[in-house]
Amino acid sequence: MPTTAKTLPTAVVCLLALMPVRAHAEGFDTEHIFAFMIGADVGNKGEREFQSETTGRFGKNGGKYRAAGQEFELEFVPVENFRIEVGSTFAAHAISGVPGLDDRNRFSWQGGSVDFRYRFLDRDTAPFGLTLAMEAHANRVDEISAEGIRNYGTEFRLALDRELIPDRVIAAFNLLYEPEWTRIVERGVAERESTIGAALGIMAQMRPGFLLGGEARYLRRYEGIGLQELAGEALFIGPTAYFQLSKGSRLTASYSAQVWGRPAGSIAALDLVNFERHQARVVFGFNF
Repeated sequence: MPTTAKTLPTAVVCLLALMPVRAHAEGFDTEHIFAFMIGADVGNKGEREFQSETTGRFGKNGGKYRAAGQEFELEFVPVENFRIEVGSTFAAHAISGVPGLDDRNRFSWQGGSVDFRYRFLDRDTAPFGLTLAMEAHANRVDEISAEGIRNYGTEFRLALDRELIPDRVIAAFNLLYEPEWTRIVERGVAERESTIGAALGIMAQMRPGFLLGGEARYLRRYEGIGLQELAGEALFIGPTAYFQLSKGSRLTASYSAQVWGRPAGSIAALDLVNFERHQARVVFGFNF
């Protein structure tokens, strides 16, 4: 693991804890201001939202690789500090000449998911916000290869956030663990894998309703759900922008490039086997 990845979690947690306690500004909500990460806010009791999340992934180790996922989600906050989200995803792939992957040009329904989030600490009354999220998903199309599969997984994510400058700058930190069980239908092969990671995001309010910043994510993928054998690792960095379009609607856009990575047993500067070279995400949502 690179030195930066080792020190990042410790430095962020220390920074968040040392900041003086201040209430976050009215309307300054971290629930949706990040794209690849999450904030600790979960919305207010009784809120209902529709969300469209479009994710593009581009670039593998040779050939042409284009993959896009389109997820539609409904979000509910039935009680204080607790949010439920139900989603359905469609996937499109254009793969040609990529080593280790069959050529495919495919669009299909990928699968569904349900997400639960509970906020344990609120920035109004604690040194930082703290939320635990758990997402369970089932997929019938592999998001990398577009093969027909039967996939089941659970993503556990711990999110912390803290205003560094009240009403102006906020930072968030995520820890991730995602075990997955997959059976490849075409080949009759069963696989188990897992991903762990840490992410840091910082957003600054340039003017009311417009935030600009960036996200950095370090990911490690393993064979086996118990982190038995490292398959590869990658560091993604890129900008994020948040726009409050109206009182009840918003848009978040983010781009990340893999700036460092390595497949297991390789001296390559990037891991283009387990991850992509470029990732982008656009999230649009509104209350109803």
